[in-house]
Amino acid sequence: MELSHLLEGIEIKSIIGETRREVEGIAYHSLHVKKGFLFAAIRGIEVDGHRFIADAIERGAEVVLLEEEREYPGRTTVVVPNSRRALAKISAQFYRNPSSQVKLAGITGTNGKTTTAFLLESIIREAGDSVGVLGTINYRYGQKTFPAPNTTPESLDLQKILREMVDSGITHVIMEVSSHGLDLDRVYGSQFDVAVFTNFTSDHLDYHKTLEHYWASKKKLFSELLRTCPKPRRVAVTNGDDPRGEEIVEGVDLPVLRYGLGSSCEVTAHQVISTLSGLSFQVKTPGGAFPVRSRLVGQFNLYNILAAVAAGLAIEIPLEMIKAGVERLEAVPGRFERVPNQRGIHVIVDYAHTHDALERVLTGLRGVLKASAKQGGRLITVFGCGGDRDRTKRPLMAQVAGRLSDLCILTSDNPRTEDPLAILAEAEAGFKSLALEEWPPGELDLWRSKKGYMKVPDRREAIRLALRVARPSDTVLIAGKGHEDYQIVGKKKFPFDDRVEARNALEVR
Repeated sequence: MELSHLLEGIEIKSIIGETRREVEGIAYHSLHVKKGFLFAAIRGIEVDGHRFIADAIERGAEVVLLEEEREYPGRTTVVVPNSRRALAKISAQFYRNPSSQVKLAGITGTNGKTTTAFLLESIIREAGDSVGVLGTINYRYGQKTFPAPNTTPESLDLQKILREMVDSGITHVIMEVSSHGLDLDRVYGSQFDVAVFTNFTSDHLDYHKTLEHYWASKKKLFSELLRTCPKPRRVAVTNGDDPRGEEIVEGVDLPVLRYGLGSSCEVTAHQVISTLSGLSFQVKTPGGAFPVRSRLVGQFNLYNILAAVAAGLAIEIPLEMIKAGVERLEAVPGRFERVPNQRGIHVIVDYAHTHDALERVLTGLRGVLKASAKQGGRLITVFGCGGDRDRTKRPLMAQVAGRLSDLCILTSDNPRTEDPLAILAEAEAGFKSLALEEWPPGELDLWRSKKGYMKVPDRREAIRLALRVARPSDTVLIAGKGHEDYQIVGKKKFPFDDRVEARNALEVR
């Protein structure tokens, strides 16, 4: 595509060189540059792409997109205020604006994005449409599945995948839109038909630094991308029960669908019955009501279901297809995923890695266990806190786990480059604020008469210990890693899957 066409609508400070030249491809990593490419020098979190311009030119770059006034003889340089935004817009134009050719649903929020995406995917498939998903677990469409290095891909990669989806016949795309993706303009230039807000609580402060910046990033999906999109029919879907649910749609002069249990919600649930086998309830919508039976467990999943129902309505899927899609989904990988066993223990693996997510899961478990015919079982929670990530949530996670569990086993998550014992010490402060007693791992039955916690840095041993002390009718929640099949120690990934470890431990009596 000719450079002059790629630059249409881009905010430009200056151009040196010819713009009537063909661009054969685009890269933001110098190693991916080929002859005739445009190289975008973007400032990464750890590395500044401007350092690699010479390498990109040596590899064949004919055009350089950058933020600094520089001249490279024989090359066209395009200086822009924000190379990330420019890259996103140029990428969309290079791939012929694929998001304009599909129904695009963006889901943002601290928790619930993945499950809501799986539910909406099931609904769209039930309606007979072809769907692609970009999310935390993977990127997938048709018969193809790819690893997800980021919840939301870099803009160039995103537009390339969207083009591949369109060319393969995909009509609907669901995207989990992370705060990082929004702040780093990865989705800038994408055209959304519906935006969904799940909830908001503290997370990712290692990156955002303040809760206000985290919130401002989330809000961009509604206030900037959805509001200014040229598509004629757009809908904002928001959690009417979340304290930030109304704030996120302020100033968005578009139809709004609220979901939740409050009286102001257009999509709501009545006659809710929640057990360890799932949920059953009546859904009420502006288009009518219908009963639902779902294998998903807990009130937090009730909200995820209502969010998906509202999103389905927003993209005009009939109610009977929405009902069938919700009921067809049996489970989401690593989200309240059960590990079957013959010992009568409820073993659940969940991705909950924030204090809010952990509280939602544990509160849901407490509720269904109380209503269960098998009362008297204890609740054991195995969890850790990620290294090189938001440190403020560590004691908060311990407080939640300590308050809602009978026994907590504090262990490692993905320690990365931090000392695992130092991470445990920071989290342990939450237990101490509750005056919980630490039980030695050798004293396996003390905790049954009084709440407490244990520290087991080795995650495999922590899972084995939890399942060794558990008795029939007890519940063991293994939280934090969910679908992940690795553990990051230092800067290396090692094979590790909580589900596999739990199955192995259950085989040992």
